[in-house]
Amino acid sequence: MTTPIYNSQHVQPAFHLRYTWTGWPTDGTLFPKQPDEPFFQELDKAWATDCLKRISTQWSADQIQLAFSTTASVSPTLFVARAKGRLQHALRLAGTPVKFSRKVSFRSIGDNHSADVQAYITQQVDKEQFVDPRFAAMLNRFTVIDESVTLDQPSESNSGRYWYNLHVVLVVADRARFRNEADFEKLDRALAGTAAKHGYQLSVRAWMPDHVHMALRGNINESPEEIALAIMNNTAYAMGQNSIWQRGFYAGTFSEYDVRALRGRV
Repeated sequence: MTTPIYNSQHVQPAFHLRYTWTGWPTDGTLFPKQPDEPFFQELDKAWATDCLKRISTQWSADQIQLAFSTTASVSPTLFVARAKGRLQHALRLAGTPVKFSRKVSFRSIGDNHSADVQAYITQQVDKEQFVDPRFAAMLNRFTVIDESVTLDQPSESNSGRYWYNLHVVLVVADRARFRNEADFEKLDRALAGTAAKHGYQLSVRAWMPDHVHMALRGNINESPEEIALAIMNNTAYAMGQNSIWQRGFYAGTFSEYDVRALRGRV
């Protein structure tokens, strides 16, 4: 078995990742009154050990929504488990035990809406204004849009509904540039194969000489870091098991809603 070139110990990601968790009480019950600040101060310390930083709270008798920023190592399934589990434990210790409904809602949010991110990616080639129109035309072949991927619709699981939308960017190492159509074909084939194997849904991707952008729906069991590493290693393997990428990546979240809806609700 080939040893992966890229792993979490040797990659330094850049990320801007924010998610919301929404929970409901079991049928016929209500949540208690929102606890005071000391309750959340202790809870925030516990969440910090999971790499979750609370950024807003919306609390009512029939619904609780919490928003967090996280690191690239946190998967949606881990996020949901820690958000709900630690809150439920803290409420029990406070003498106000709650039984949560099994249904949950997880949503990625960001500074931009889905349409903005998708438009930004599709405009990459035109924005560069390449001198050679033939090269630009060739690159446009590798701006791929999959209309069947609907990022505004959730992924359903036994535990709830997940909107797990990521904008991922990889940069070519050593300021090198891909130029050959055959290389782009190999890279894009490896990317599509990785997505199919891991359960990612590629909404749009744009290959450029020195980087690649992609908007995708991730596998809820994989963190942004795991997704980026899978893509980096499989594309590197397709190019002869060479270190083609910088030892880092960018991952950001987005959806149909943006963070402006959360302001003033901490």
